Amino acid sequence: MLRPYLQGVAALAIATAIQALPLAAQELRIGVASEPSSADPHFHNLGPNNQLRRNIFESLVGTDENQKLLPELAESWRPIDDSSWEFKLRPGVKFSDGSDFDAYDVIYSVCRIPGVPESPSLFTTYTKAVKGFEVPDPLTLIVKTDGPYPLLPTEFSTWGVISAKANGVDGASIQFSTEGCGDLAYPETQAFNDGSAAIGTGPFLLDSFRRGEGVTLVRNPNYWGAPAVWERVEMKPLTSAGPRVAALFAGDVDFIENPPLQDLGRIKDDANLSISQGISNRVIYVHLDHAQEPSPMIRGTDGKNPLKDIRVREALSIAINRDAIVDRIMDGVAVSAGELLPSGMFGAHAAGDMPAPGYDAERAKALLAEAGYPNGFGITLGTPNDRYINDAQVAQAVAQMWARVGVTTDIDASTASTFFSRRNKFEFSAYLAGWGAGTGEMSSPLKALLATPDKSRGYGGTNRGQYSNPQLDDLLTQALATVDDAKRQELLQQTSKVGMQDWAIIPLHFEVTPWAMKNTLTYVPRVDQYTLPYDVRPAQ
Repeated sequence: MLRPYLQGVAALAIATAIQALPLAAQELRIGVASEPSSADPHFHNLGPNNQLRRNIFESLVGTDENQKLLPELAESWRPIDDSSWEFKLRPGVKFSDGSDFDAYDVIYSVCRIPGVPESPSLFTTYTKAVKGFEVPDPLTLIVKTDGPYPLLPTEFSTWGVISAKANGVDGASIQFSTEGCGDLAYPETQAFNDGSAAIGTGPFLLDSFRRGEGVTLVRNPNYWGAPAVWERVEMKPLTSAGPRVAALFAGDVDFIENPPLQDLGRIKDDANLSISQGISNRVIYVHLDHAQEPSPMIRGTDGKNPLKDIRVREALSIAINRDAIVDRIMDGVAVSAGELLPSGMFGAHAAGDMPAPGYDAERAKALLAEAGYPNGFGITLGTPNDRYINDAQVAQAVAQMWARVGVTTDIDASTASTFFSRRNKFEFSAYLAGWGAGTGEMSSPLKALLATPDKSRGYGGTNRGQYSNPQLDDLLTQALATVDDAKRQELLQQTSKVGMQDWAIIPLHFEVTPWAMKNTLTYVPRVDQYTLPYDVRPAQ
């Protein structure tokens, strides 16, 4: 992500590239795999929404293609004591209505986030650590927390800043409170969708938002950084893979997300097209029921839940040939996983230090027999069939591998909306799902998937297996209170190791995300899987 540094020579290079493009070529047409539910930056904490938001509304802190933190609306940040972070804001930044950006707009945004009406998924998980603000001057913001909180800059990279002044609010008069900020005027979600409230600091302006038809962006002529290459961007929802690829071949779009794996060879063979792909932060995993007895979809155990036995969990994990799934189901476009975040990301082990468990069917059978299940048992594996790359096929492969060691496995596949609703009601004894680390560090999947559920601490929000391990919780809590990056990374690695050695969850593979485009374009793959038009460039 070049944005914060595109000044001087770099900015001149972009301007030259824009001038060299014919007017028609200054339009970029993108076929997206999923469309956002709203243009409101605070309405729905969902990948397609967050992807759109980044074009229009910026954060204090940005992230590069590897989710490393970069200056964005804040030029720098630092902890100044155990419960305070200081952010120095970028001078000269204006909202698209011409008003100046300052610290009060950040406070106003944090005030709005908890109360967005009818939000399916609030951003409060990324603002709940804020206990107060101080504003020594309009370009200095001090954020108060309840004790050390190292993730604050990271969490401030996940939501966008809107303008207080554009909504008639004198920011200096805001009385911030975690219980509410008083009777402030906030824009309605529909006002963002129709464009009237879509006033941000980003490289693009919202021209139109139409559910089912797409989003149109236009270049922000007053953007503080280098101007976007594209005068106009159309993001068309082409949610079915076949039509999306067909649109690229027909020239109806210039760039598409997530071409189906079976079409990658055909795209590579076309001299007019190219592919960019890279490992993502999304792990595909199988979660197991650690708590219910009897477990709802286990058969042949007289009501006993065998998944509570570490030997059974290990057997189920090593009965899976991850490399075969990567090669045969994912066509090589995935990486076998030994933990919940790929090597190289914060808190993950170095390459080779936490390898994927090796396939060993004979040992799996021996472990099952040792645990008292020499003839195995029956289980149903739940899975979505339209959420992750080849999700139902991966689940079917897991079922076949489990069956070979005596665990007869049925598949219960459904659309994502149905699957997640049932999962959240704890209807499955085992299910396949995925997790993308929004913060780019190991604390994200550990906190969501393996920490003992505790709403007061924000732990275990997606721990539908109800796993609980006090040692893991204690290590994670230490990590989340450690500001020193080196020490926090070591603690997160220890926490991950505890969970993996307890076979608490079965990581399968990390998705490798492909993008396909005309060969006149380039795109650097992002681990967060976002498609950001600003970073789509003309090929040199």
